[in-house]
Amino acid sequence: METKVLKATEEAIEKAAVIIKNGGVVGLPTETVYGLGADALNASAVEKIFEAKGRPKDNPMIVHVSSIEEIESLVKKFPEKAKLLAEKYWPGPLTIIMSKSDKVPMRTSGGLDTVAIRMPSHPVMREVIKKSGCPIAAPSANLSGSPSPTNAKYVFDDMDGRIELIIDGGECEVGLESTVITLATEKPRLLRPGGITPEQLEEVLGEIEIDVAVKSKLEENAEASSPGMKYKHYAPKIKVIILKGDTEKYIEYISSHKENTAALCFEDEKEKISIPCVTYGRSDDSSSQAKRLFDALRELDETGAEVAFAHCPSDEGVGLAVYNRLLRSAGFEVIEL
Repeated sequence: METKVLKATEEAIEKAAVIIKNGGVVGLPTETVYGLGADALNASAVEKIFEAKGRPKDNPMIVHVSSIEEIESLVKKFPEKAKLLAEKYWPGPLTIIMSKSDKVPMRTSGGLDTVAIRMPSHPVMREVIKKSGCPIAAPSANLSGSPSPTNAKYVFDDMDGRIELIIDGGECEVGLESTVITLATEKPRLLRPGGITPEQLEEVLGEIEIDVAVKSKLEENAEASSPGMKYKHYAPKIKVIILKGDTEKYIEYISSHKENTAALCFEDEKEKISIPCVTYGRSDDSSSQAKRLFDALRELDETGAEVAFAHCPSDEGVGLAVYNRLLRSAGFEVIEL
């Protein structure tokens, strides 16, 4: 299969919509990361996403909509709390999990009786949803386990020959996948951190729980309620080890471990480091870290090193999302300095 990459023109959007209507898969930009989009209500189309990504079958998909009206038929009930969250944070990088209707195939929900729904803010993705006339299932457009792509080039690197079309909508604004909150539990629970922080969720919901899998490995036989919970994710080919400590201790450690190593550090640390290094944002700016992290992880593979020492970010605010992704890219290997 030849994979075409087209700039996001009206003609390209029409072409993407036709492919999706006909049960195909398209690489699409969102404000978080690029996604592999297919008709969420067509189980055989969704199966093609799993095949293209090499994605585990029990990993649920996020269903993307372009309006509130599209949600009613996808869920058993649209809770008041969900409506309040939607009013405040949609369109945007927030996914809400609710009990699904029979209209949503089990293939889309990863075998669960819940459905994860998001209304993206990216104009290209929203237009493709409207023109397709169906909600779009769209996990990140990468091979399963590798860093999520934030531009069309990285989608092509992973998906060349696997899908028919990629729409190039430029660089993603947020850089990390959406926040996932479930309302299908007794108390609202954060399953995956993202651009909408726990503090922002609590402004609407009051106190929320944070799932243990946000900062630790989910048990092998445990059920994954959200994408990004169960498996090793976001990992480059190079081995990543997280170093937890201040800048002085970080630099001291990597200075004594120079052989075949690289550094994943903050921009303000680069000049102090004597081994090959890739930066991911400023030490005092979690949003800049989020925007750069996945690209930086891919760039580490170009250093030729065997091991990358990543300086641990803060786990506050958006930093929690950065820390969550970095933990998984390192297979939870952390050294306390």
